[in-house]
Amino acid sequence: MKIYNPFKKFSRPKTVQGVFEENEVELANRNSGMPLESLEHDITPIGQHYLLTHFDIPNIDKDKHIISFSGDLSNPFSLTYDEIKLRPKKTMSVTLECAGNGRANVNPRNFSMPWKYGAVGTSEWTGTPLRPLLNEAQLKPSVIEISFTGIDRGFDSGYEHNFARSLTLEQINELDVLLVYQMNDIPLLPQHGAPLRIIVPGWYGMASVKWLTGIEALSKPFEGYQQIQTYRFRQSRAEIGEPITEMRVKSLMKPPGIPDWTTRKRLVSAGTIPLMGRAWSGGGKKISKVEVLCDSQWVEANLDFSKSKYSWTKWSLDWLATPGHHVLSCRATDETGDTQPEDPIFDVGGFANNSIQKLDVFVSNH
Repeated sequence: MKIYNPFKKFSRPKTVQGVFEENEVELANRNSGMPLESLEHDITPIGQHYLLTHFDIPNIDKDKHIISFSGDLSNPFSLTYDEIKLRPKKTMSVTLECAGNGRANVNPRNFSMPWKYGAVGTSEWTGTPLRPLLNEAQLKPSVIEISFTGIDRGFDSGYEHNFARSLTLEQINELDVLLVYQMNDIPLLPQHGAPLRIIVPGWYGMASVKWLTGIEALSKPFEGYQQIQTYRFRQSRAEIGEPITEMRVKSLMKPPGIPDWTTRKRLVSAGTIPLMGRAWSGGGKKISKVEVLCDSQWVEANLDFSKSKYSWTKWSLDWLATPGHHVLSCRATDETGDTQPEDPIFDVGGFANNSIQKLDVFVSNH
């Protein structure tokens, strides 16, 4: 029987820089970013953590929900929500950033969720480590990847699929992947993947599959849409591209003073103004330096210790603000020497833009 697909010929509209289509506005209404004033929190309040939902938010009864371990296994099995909670528990502070964060600042801009800066947040994620569960399932020698499938299902560019991703065995051995059921000491909320999701620390958020229902051991590379057709660095749509994995080094500043309602530009009084923000990098790499651009000069900020190797680092600096218009920026450098660029690194999907933030601040003379 031929499957009806009204979206098969859908193509993303061309964009005009700074002009957002009605569908992009609808995406922005569904997917909230973290308000930049929330950077003051070591741990982002749940209601202020960013959200990206590709399809619909499922309504799942945790008491009936089952996670299946299937595929090339000698001991396939399933676990209920309560059985997973009986497994050894681990809590990690992890900064999670959407791979599309900053897309609105890339030119030409891809038609998609028009993030500027707010698709990031840090939470205390609680769950059980994945590797012992895979060991219990007894992977066969042929296994090279593990796929993770969510219940959420829909279309993207004409392809119908469940949201699903995979990791290689090498990646799983290197990463502290958690099968998570709590966020900031309470059960996961529906929009954050309840009742179960995975968290892949140090990677962009697309790897941390929500509403998890199946974990499968594979003897060949996973070819799901969200693995092969998107979340890849490409200069053109025709390229296969390179997969997106670890977060690039990045920093953000909490906007000082008070905002204008529509432009979000800021007003402060002249004098010493405390500036602060957060910096992070992927793969558990430490932040070695944050600099702030004040009146055309980069000044090194003070750094605090991060809560864990996977969570952001707080930075602070006092700025002697003089009357007039100023553009403030911050840039981070990690322990490998990687530094934020001034301009975005172009990618056709607008992914992983870690260029420096630019913040308009007006200083009054009183």
